[in-house]
Amino acid sequence: MKTINPEYILRMNQIVNCSPYFELLSMEIRDVGIGYAVLAIDLAQKHLQPFGIVHGGVLASILDAAAFWSVFYEVEDASAGVTTVDLKLNYLAPATSGQLIAKGRRIKLGQTLGYAEAQVVNDKGQIVAHGTSTLMILPGKAIAAHPPLPPKLIDAD
Repeated sequence: MKTINPEYILRMNQIVNCSPYFELLSMEIRDVGIGYAVLAIDLAQKHLQPFGIVHGGVLASILDAAAFWSVFYEVEDASAGVTTVDLKLNYLAPATSGQLIAKGRRIKLGQTLGYAEAQVVNDKGQIVAHGTSTLMILPGKAIAAHPPLPPKLIDAD
């Protein structure tokens, strides 16, 4: 039986957490595995719209990323990438400061499509957004890393 290589997860998280969009939003993967992901943003002035509330795009971005990463590690083809096909979300409460935590959960994964949900909570545990995402598996579109990534899957002991 195969399992996800912890070295692969570590390297992938380093690459993603240092990517331009994640750095722009100060977004970070905190924990990932088969069927789940946890991401966080420490809110700052740059996340606020003119009325002092976190912009909906920030909530959509962390929700989208949590859903994405909850599916990604279950895709067995190490040469495949994943992309969002649709994102549906509801904004449930305003956020103004503190931290946002997004928890994604894979609902279903097929050969070409995955389906996941995620919720975003503030640092008081209040749900501020919830949504679902359909994701497409893209054969041959893996991240090109230098040095190359370690194997995605390893034999379980």
